[in-house]
Order: sequence, then C-alpha cells, then structure tokens
Amino acid sequence: MSDRGAGPAAERPPARPHNIFEAAATYVSACAEDDQRRIDEATDWVSPEALSFGVSELACRAVIALARERNESPQTVARGLLGLPTV
Repeated sequence: MSDRGAGPAAERPPARPHNIFEAAATYVSACAEDDQRRIDEATDWVSPEALSFGVSELACRAVIALARERNESPQTVARGLLGLPTV
C-alpha cells in the first residue's frame, strides 16, 4: 500500500481564492483593529478596484443595518458615524 498523499499537505484542503467580500470584511475589520498585517494580507487578495467595491458594499450594508436598528434614516446614520451634523 502506498503512502502517497498521506503527508501534511494532503490533509489541508486546496487553497481557494478569496472573493471581494472576504477581502473587504478582513480589510475593514483590520483597519478598525489597527492590524497592519491583516490589512496588507487583504489588499493582496483582490485588485484595488475590487477591494474598493467590496468596502463600499460593506459600508452600505452596515449603514442600512444600523439605520433599521436605530429606526433612523441611512443618511442620518452615515452622517452621525462620520461626526457630521444631520441635515
């Protein structure tokens, strides 16, 4: 019987590419935690344009979720998070 494929590499699942939403979630959470290693890691996963799109989508979803939770408009929540006066 052969031992081919029985080493540590055979136990790990094959690496899969990260998608833009994984990159955005890691990047934003790393920025919030001031974790430069994870920021750098996330920026290597996708193109800058894809990361920008993912971060934008995450921001939109977060603002919508907070607005619903607070029973406020998304504009009020977004401006409040940035320390801007409400309009």
